[in-house]
Amino acid sequence: MLRDLPKLCFVASHAPVAEAAREVLAERHGDHDAHDADVIVALGGDGFMLSTLHATEALDVPVYGMNRGTVGFLMNAYAEDDLQDRIAAAEEAVIHPLRMEVTDEAGEVHTALAINEISLLRMGPQAAKLRISVDGRERMAELVCDGALVCTPAGSTAYNYSAHGPILPIGTDILALTAISAYRPRRWRGALVPSSSEVVFDVLEHEKRGVAATADSEEVRDVVRAVIRSEPAVAHRLLFDPGHGLEERLIREQFV
Repeated sequence: MLRDLPKLCFVASHAPVAEAAREVLAERHGDHDAHDADVIVALGGDGFMLSTLHATEALDVPVYGMNRGTVGFLMNAYAEDDLQDRIAAAEEAVIHPLRMEVTDEAGEVHTALAINEISLLRMGPQAAKLRISVDGRERMAELVCDGALVCTPAGSTAYNYSAHGPILPIGTDILALTAISAYRPRRWRGALVPSSSEVVFDVLEHEKRGVAATADSEEVRDVVRAVIRSEPAVAHRLLFDPGHGLEERLIREQFV
């Protein structure tokens, strides 16, 4: 629980309603540079929260989001009053991202971090063919599909859930590996692996069955191989109003 945090840094998405909120709150509470602030207040939707977390990952500063977007799963309700009191009483959740190391057809290696999920998706009309290995052991010789993804517990209610993957409790050391429109094996619905696992996708027939890999919003095209693992060295600190933390949100999402 945080106490006595007068220095706030306000950041907002480009949405007019978010920019207007930033002007009001900055005038009322003052506005500091992110490097000098005790808390970063992000105003926008979930996508903006993800970009804010990525942009501030080198800072040991918690982020308190207020929803000025659409769904706002990672955000708190917006209100202009009692902001300092809400931040002082907030519950902190610490989450770790995934890291992908992707090799493309030119042999170039790309790295990126993902807070929600890393997904591989077909680029053209033909289904992708993927070979899946976990910790150096081949687990599936060929998955014919539109794609597949690996997600964290924090990201399990996003694209993963839409692809019929499981919602993971926030405290579990588990990653979900979920198929997207699997064709062969038709009824394979994915797997759960320890968060310490290294998951490798080899793209079969990549010359004619192109695949793109995406870490949150960062995309690499013409993928040959993708290596995915947790990145415990990076910790994102999110603040939530009491009773509305990530654990409660993940449970609540399963009953709507």
